[in-house]
Amino acid sequence: MSFAPERSRSGRPAKEAADRIRAGILAGDFAPGQRLIEAELCEQYGCNRGAARAALVDLEHEGLVERIANRGARVRAVGVEEAVAITEVRMVLEGLCAAKAAERVTEVQAAELRDIGRRMRDAVSHGEVMVYSGLNSLLHDRLREIGRQPVASDLLANLLARNVRRQFQLALRPGRPQVSLPQHLAIIDAICARDPAAADRAAREHVADVIVAMREIDG
Repeated sequence: MSFAPERSRSGRPAKEAADRIRAGILAGDFAPGQRLIEAELCEQYGCNRGAARAALVDLEHEGLVERIANRGARVRAVGVEEAVAITEVRMVLEGLCAAKAAERVTEVQAAELRDIGRRMRDAVSHGEVMVYSGLNSLLHDRLREIGRQPVASDLLANLLARNVRRQFQLALRPGRPQVSLPQHLAIIDAICARDPAAADRAAREHVADVIVAMREIDG
């Protein structure tokens, strides 16, 4: 018997509303702690009250929204200790996905990863922080796709969504790309060498450094 919290079952309208509200939260359209008023969400995203309410239930289960008794729903703020805890779990999953990618990478995929690494080096050398950030996300997405570990990928997507604001804050920190670039290149090299143990280790070391940087920002 499952004792997991019951999720909404309002069907496609609720899912579409949840997707739109989630995207708005991740894009920064809503600040941490900001109230999410159903009537305003309906007007903004073109959904009905039932769909908006069900969407907020789903987003609460994802950790993006919290509901306060007699005060409604609001965007959930994530403190540094929770962010670190999330990232510690992410460290294990990223290592697993990198190891699986090293086992399964094809020559075509390896060439693509090397090209992403080259573009990341160019972005750092030209001081293009946002370009580098986008390539960072692309690299991690491709590693999960190549690794073909769907359970780990789904868990990572949820963890990254809950921590996206801190990740973005970290990405914009002066000097951060110069620190993370060699870490990403080490992951690429290990995967292209088809060395699962080295890929796992490189991915874990990268995420461990992310944790150190998070604590420094809030220190």
